Amino acid sequence: MNTGSIVPGAPVPAADIGQSRNAPRYPTVAQQADTQPATTDPRALAWGSRMPESHAFDGVETTVGMPVPAGRPVAMLRPAMPDMRPRLQDTPRGSRSQIYSHRFRDAKPMNFGKISPRSLSVHGVDVSRWQGNIDWVKLRTQGANFAYIKATDGGDHVDPMFRTNWRKAGEAGIRRGAYHFFYWCRTAGEQADWFIRNVPRDPDALPPVIDVEYNHLSSCKMRLSRDKILEKMQVFMDRLERHYGKRPVIYTAPDFYADNLEGEFLKYPFWLRSVAAHPSKRYPGRRWVFWQYSGSGLSQGVEGKIDLNVFHGDEGDWHDWVGRSS
Repeated sequence: MNTGSIVPGAPVPAADIGQSRNAPRYPTVAQQADTQPATTDPRALAWGSRMPESHAFDGVETTVGMPVPAGRPVAMLRPAMPDMRPRLQDTPRGSRSQIYSHRFRDAKPMNFGKISPRSLSVHGVDVSRWQGNIDWVKLRTQGANFAYIKATDGGDHVDPMFRTNWRKAGEAGIRRGAYHFFYWCRTAGEQADWFIRNVPRDPDALPPVIDVEYNHLSSCKMRLSRDKILEKMQVFMDRLERHYGKRPVIYTAPDFYADNLEGEFLKYPFWLRSVAAHPSKRYPGRRWVFWQYSGSGLSQGVEGKIDLNVFHGDEGDWHDWVGRSS
């Protein structure tokens, strides 16, 4: 997933949150202030309640009690013209969403040999602020059957596009999930509380993701022992599983995995980054659910590059996995 090392291909909303990432090489999170999160009810979303739907007559000044004219009115108040683009509605709970075939391109295509991502049926993306304003309806028809959306990192940073991406991905009928970039200089409890405060508890969402990898440009220079890393991850994942009722997915990269995760967390689903070879080459013996196979994807609906992923199984396996996760 990528952070500040990637130059965005579209305008990025201004927000003072430091850098965040979505996932090409290794994420570069900018310096993060080691401050305590706001002391609010952890069960409430940090960005508040659901925004009200817009009204056709918003912004029109009216006067109560005016006499009704005797003659025919010269003009009538008319609601704004609706958006006539086709819209993919939210997938009803328990139903099987339509699977769109892979239509992505790649700025740096890789030959994976006989075991290619294209041989698998269910493709998806992961995004953050660096993708700017996304046309989610268009992106779905290009093959984004699922999307993991950057939500938080550390204990006090929120991706400024999370709320918008979360809402619009749902409106487009895309199976969506949220991910958290883990910061090793904050306690696991603080980070779990921060994620819970910002990510809705949606029964139809994909399981939450903990993104664990090395970030050589981070202000946090702490290098923890393997045991301490595993301990912090377990605290974070346990708290999320209790809150959301779903076992979190672990996203990682080859070097971090080799140092800390090989042979660990065998009962957890893994999401593996491997852009130069099949995961079996980089993570021998590890079972996986998602494979991030490109950080240089190109698609209609997004300006610039986007991370491409694929689910390990056919369409039936995907629907079964989503059903169990929901």
